[in-house]
Amino acid sequence: MRTTVTLDADVAALVEAERSRTGESFREAINRLLRRATHGDAARAAPLPVLPGRPTLDVSDVSAVLSALDDERRAERNLG
Repeated sequence: MRTTVTLDADVAALVEAERSRTGESFREAINRLLRRATHGDAARAAPLPVLPGRPTLDVSDVSAVLSALDDERRAERNLG
C-alpha cells in the first residue's frame, strides 16, 4: 500500500539515524520500526550489522578493555 505521511522533525531524524545505522531504505526502516512499536516483538528487530574483519579486542575480558582505554587516553594526551 502506498500512502503519504508527514513526519514530525524529531521522528524524521530518528528514522534517518536508524537508516544510517542499519543501511536500510526509508521504506524498510519505517516498516520495521512500526512493526516493532505495534507488536513489541523483539524478534522482528533488525540484527546488528556484521562488520568485516576480526575483533581487535575481546570485550569479555574487562581488564583488557580497561587497559586499552587507558592506552587510548594516554595516546590522546601524548603521554605515551
